[in-house]
This record gives sequence, C-alpha cells and structure tokens, in this order.
Amino acid sequence: MGTLALAAKITHVPSMYLSELDGPRKGSRQDAIDGHREIGRRCRELGVDTIVVFDSHWLVNANYHVNCGPHFQGLYTSNELPHFISNMAYEFPGHPDLGRVLARVCNDWKVETLAHDQTTLAPEYGTLVPMRYMNEDQHFRVISVSALCQAHYLNDSARLGWAMRRAVEDHYDGTVAFFASGSLSHRFAQNGLAPEYAFKVWSPFLEALDHEVVRMWQAGEWRQFCGMLPEYAAKGHGEGFMHDTAMLLGALGWSEYDGKAEVITPYFGASGTGQVNAVFPVTPVRGEMIPRAVASTADGYTSIATRL
Repeated sequence: MGTLALAAKITHVPSMYLSELDGPRKGSRQDAIDGHREIGRRCRELGVDTIVVFDSHWLVNANYHVNCGPHFQGLYTSNELPHFISNMAYEFPGHPDLGRVLARVCNDWKVETLAHDQTTLAPEYGTLVPMRYMNEDQHFRVISVSALCQAHYLNDSARLGWAMRRAVEDHYDGTVAFFASGSLSHRFAQNGLAPEYAFKVWSPFLEALDHEVVRMWQAGEWRQFCGMLPEYAAKGHGEGFMHDTAMLLGALGWSEYDGKAEVITPYFGASGTGQVNAVFPVTPVRGEMIPRAVASTADGYTSIATRL
C-alpha cells in the first residue's frame, strides 16, 4: 500500500540556528543546512507526504511514544543550550491518523507504543531543527518518535523500526521518510572548553571510531555494524544510546540490509560531538526475514542504560 521512500541519519546541532544569525557564528554551519535542504528536496522528488523523525532529544523512561498531534506551532528555547536556540519559531502539520497506525502496529509486534494525538506536548529540537530547513513551506506532515530511551533495549528499538515500516507499507496509502535524528559520538566538550571545541570532536579515539563507522555504512558492512552497535553506543558516547540508529536500521532490515550509505554532509565536529548527514537507500526486504534477523542478532543485547 504505502511506501518508505527515503531513510537518513541526520544532524540537529543547535549551532545550525546560530549559523543563521548575525554574529561570529554566522554561516558556520551552512554545509549542514545545505545537507538538510538537499534531503528535503529528495523527499519532495520522491513524493513524500510525511516525515517520521526518531528524535534522540525526546527523553522517555517507559514505553515508546509517538507525538502525532494535528498541528505544531510555537516558539522554542532549548533548556539544554538556551544561548544557542532561543525563541526559534516553528510551525508544521502533524498526522494523527498515521501516528495511531504506527503505534498500533508496533503494539502488534509486541513493542509497547503510545500515540499522542491530542496533546500539548511540543516536539524537541531533534525534530524542530531539521524541519526548519527541510520543511520551511510546511509541505510535509511530521511525526516525532521518542528515541532518547532511558530504560529500553536496542533490540526493541530495532523491532519498532521494522514495525513502523510494516505499518507504512501494509496499512498506509502514502509515501513516508524515516529520519534518525542524532549524532554519532556525543561527548560534549568539558565545561569551560566549549568555544575551543566548537568545530572539533572531543577525542582522537572518538573521531577515529566515528570515521570507521561512516566507512562501514558506505561499504554496506551492516552485519558487522549491528554486531558492534551496543558497544559503540556505550564506549562511543552515542547520542540517545543510539536508539534512533537502531530504529532506522530495524526499518531497513537490520543486519540483512544491503544498501550503502551516501554521505550528504561530510562528518564534522560540533562542541565535541561527531555529526553527519547520510542517506540510506531503501531496499526491498522479505517481511518474514526481519523478525528472525532482529531476534537472532539483537536478543542478546544488554540494555545500554545499564551498561553506562
């Protein structure tokens, strides 16, 4: 019925907003902004009507959650970095019907998920920043999914991603994009050193690790990457414990995925963290393969929350 047309791992660094404003940082993140606009252009070209964002800034302590209100509008100031994002205007349509379908099918696949279609809950900046550049004209409907998961297993997040693809392809008459919104390594610069690390990664180890991960993505080494994901999330300080990435790869077929990533915005450092915009081609999968692939590869995962 429906189509998952585009999948991507995207940055949402708040310095992209600073890059718009007059001052010393003006223009400094234009490459990341241009990457978002290119991904938005591709979505339009593919006929995408709805973007689903796995948002690693939406912290939850139980269940998975889908923010699918009918409309989102407001001014956003980051509680984490209010000197980076302050009074940033946003507005875009939501999609309650699809949000409810996504949650229902996730529950069918034994991943407890709640849809919030009548809520005052606003999206986090893992959704707001990308939509600022991809969806300026409010062309796309937007759904946000919690991906900063404090007490969750990565295998459940992978299964959620697969269930959401099944929801789109089996129960929705439209075209959707999935975005994993989060960094690679996410070790912020120590307090007092932030200006020195504005365009750097915190350590040579983390930078080298991130570069190897991007190389694996470009080479299509998914079995190896899925096998190392829990340890990478822990030792590599992965943002949101890398649940957004597990969701995205679950949707694509997990370790059986056979695509190769295309880097849109080359890897860069931001406040100590490692960032990239990369598109993962959506390839066909046989539905009966994925539950076994996810189960056999991920059932042994230790909760990242207990590893730290």
